[in-house]
Amino acid sequence: MMPAGSLLDTHLTNLAEALVPYRRCERQLARWGADLAHRLAAGGRLLVAGNGGSAAEAQHLTAELVGKLHDDRRPLSAIALHAETSALTAIANDYGYADVYARQVRAHGRPGDVLLLLSTSGTSANLLSAAQAARDVGVRTWALTGAAPNPLADACDDVLAVASGDTQVVQELHLVTSHLLCEYLEQELPAALAAVAGPAVVHPAPGEPAPVRTGVEVVLDGGTGQQVDA
Repeated sequence: MMPAGSLLDTHLTNLAEALVPYRRCERQLARWGADLAHRLAAGGRLLVAGNGGSAAEAQHLTAELVGKLHDDRRPLSAIALHAETSALTAIANDYGYADVYARQVRAHGRPGDVLLLLSTSGTSANLLSAAQAARDVGVRTWALTGAAPNPLADACDDVLAVASGDTQVVQELHLVTSHLLCEYLEQELPAALAAVAGPAVVHPAPGEPAPVRTGVEVVLDGGTGQQVDA
């Protein structure tokens, strides 16, 4: 008989070992969150893809962005590519499973967008094809993987690799990463929205004088009454 608690102890030991190097990812998570806040505030989009449990993680992340993590805010554009099931199955049927994400990236991706690819192994052919498609259309690529080096980490612009050989631990820290990415994003979002809004236009209250205009006003001849600010 297996000793009581041995499965739990083994799992928690593996998780604890992976947490030590994961703590060094704080600056990267903050950078990703701030970068994504500015891209989405400016009208960009996050595309996310994974297989199996990683697909579920992808959909969890997009739900937090389109909805909210903590406080109410504007919705942000994020799409989990596996969730479009009719497109997914049509592409798989007509082009093969390796193209299920790449074709969607080519359809939806625009320069300024980010494609986030989740894989515990870093070897999934459909994610590698998606990374190539993203490069072709000018979309930035980030990877969440297990231990590096791996092919997906090499194929993307940036990677957060969880230092563990335990698939479950990798997926659990990918979930932590999704939550922290949203936290850092929401922290930066007010500044990102202010940056794209530009200077505020001041409208005087009734009875107040209009703001003074700068420059020289020139009235053109010809009886048109047209004015040009110099």
